[in-house]
Amino acid sequence: MDLTGQKCRSDHLRQEWAELYLGARGLGTKYLKEEMGANTDPLSPENVLIFATGPLTGTNSPTGGRFCVITKGALTNAIACSNSGGQFGGELKLAGWDMIIITGKAKTPVYLLIQDEKVHLHSASDFIWGNTVWETEKKLRSKHQDPLIRIASIGSAGENLVRYACIVNDKDRAAGRSGVGAVMGSKNLKAIAVRGKKGVSVRDPKAFLSAVAESRSLLDPSEGRLQLAMNGTMGMLDITQAHGSLPTRNCRDVQFEGANKINLAAMKRPRESDHGANLQANKACFACPIGCGRVSKIDPEHFSIQGKPQYQEALGGLEYEAGYALGPMTGVSDIEAATYVNAACNEHAMDPISFGATVAAAMELFENDAISLKETNGVALKFGSAKGLVWAVDVTGRFKDFGQELALGSKRLCEKFGHPQFAMVVKGQEFPGYDPRAMQGMGLAYATSNRGACHLRADPYSDDFDHLQTKGKAKIVKESQDENSFIDSTGLCAFAFGDMGIDEVCDQLSAALPSSWNKQRAQDTGERIWNLERQFNLDAGFKKDDDTLPERVLKEPAKSGSGKGWVSQVPLMLQEYYQLRGWDPDGFPTKETLSRLGL
Repeated sequence: MDLTGQKCRSDHLRQEWAELYLGARGLGTKYLKEEMGANTDPLSPENVLIFATGPLTGTNSPTGGRFCVITKGALTNAIACSNSGGQFGGELKLAGWDMIIITGKAKTPVYLLIQDEKVHLHSASDFIWGNTVWETEKKLRSKHQDPLIRIASIGSAGENLVRYACIVNDKDRAAGRSGVGAVMGSKNLKAIAVRGKKGVSVRDPKAFLSAVAESRSLLDPSEGRLQLAMNGTMGMLDITQAHGSLPTRNCRDVQFEGANKINLAAMKRPRESDHGANLQANKACFACPIGCGRVSKIDPEHFSIQGKPQYQEALGGLEYEAGYALGPMTGVSDIEAATYVNAACNEHAMDPISFGATVAAAMELFENDAISLKETNGVALKFGSAKGLVWAVDVTGRFKDFGQELALGSKRLCEKFGHPQFAMVVKGQEFPGYDPRAMQGMGLAYATSNRGACHLRADPYSDDFDHLQTKGKAKIVKESQDENSFIDSTGLCAFAFGDMGIDEVCDQLSAALPSSWNKQRAQDTGERIWNLERQFNLDAGFKKDDDTLPERVLKEPAKSGSGKGWVSQVPLMLQEYYQLRGWDPDGFPTKETLSRLGL
């Protein structure tokens, strides 16, 4: 889709690339690298924005509804690949499309309508431009008279180029990280609406159904699936709190005294006002037998929703990463306020992790007199202030007043106000909910993540919770990064893996695709994808010095918990990690590594 020329065309998928990079994250990254230079300004028309499904998206493979948005990140200036669930990805595949490649910039705001093979651009001016995500979805379904149209859109945050704006589909599912929504806004593209009725075909339907049935026999009765269905991810808050790896008050602390007011038990606790609980139900994405999504209802008497009817009904509830960022990271123990702010992030399409961490940095700036009441229009932006947090999301979502400063993200904000050390970021992207002092593997994962600090690029969780040490972490991080790169390229959700393993998914791929898949090929594919992303970042100017963490976690020991007295040991682990990757001491893949991977 060339937005500048208002032209679209269909191309056959490059099968030779699909054999090497599979789909979604991997194949989308290959297309991105071929379509544009890595030095491109992420907010320029020359940046390319790709919506990519995986080969199992749209099938009945367990959790087969994922899609990725791949671009150069507005927040990080690095490779960005943001993954989302809901119904949009499955609908795009059912319409017959593997991916959408968007180039250029429209002269005036537009939205893209896809109805199977019919693809048209429509004006968004005087219609949905300036509207929230929720308003946009309602208006598009009404105009096109189809309640089953699936929509991915930006809110005012993306329109105003908030650096951590995201792309929201199905009201509260999001391609959330790295500022992909700002890239979409820079192109004057408000939304993509899709309706698919063509279906998805596989090479050997009988073998595919058999492979899916085998996977379901492992996944369905598993304890992990049951726990996610009942509790979602918020149970993690009690784990990190007990472990001493819960980032609190901008990582000055690692345990939060108000945790019991904002944890899973608090979500389930009946309120005095209406005798209802914050947590109402769970919900699932396309083809998902897990249902980890939360449905919540905010206390009708809470100050945050007075005069705001759109928040007085059931809406998307807290998951761990949003819960951490809008709770302990800001020192706020008001679960109703956190639920409101999370919903506002969905409505305006902002990443709640980066938003919460940016507010936490602003609170530290305020408490150090770098920001005054003059900048905040008289709001005391102090740690623990629920009213300050609610005010912050309202002004940022609408890009007003001090919200224009918060829109910068914590790195740019802290640099502007003279305290870059307060930004808890890697490559410009804010920390997720795991402090890297008690979790040494996660610290290495943050530092080496190609898209900036991320909890989904590697899987050192079990070993980190069991062992406070550096030994063996580099190997765990490297191998799980490769595995997760493969998983993200299948079109499946990471939560399906563990009980359903790589072997079972390879059986599905072998039945669905032209060629055979096995575990070794999956690992090689993941490693190839990781190195391709690394090449993009190196071409964009990133260096070894960017594979690090903020000084706070490198020099200030944890005050409590299992990691009391520890700092992150990333510098000690980095060279071992490079060696395992087949990179030179400066972090560049060697010629031998590139040759082995076909790069």
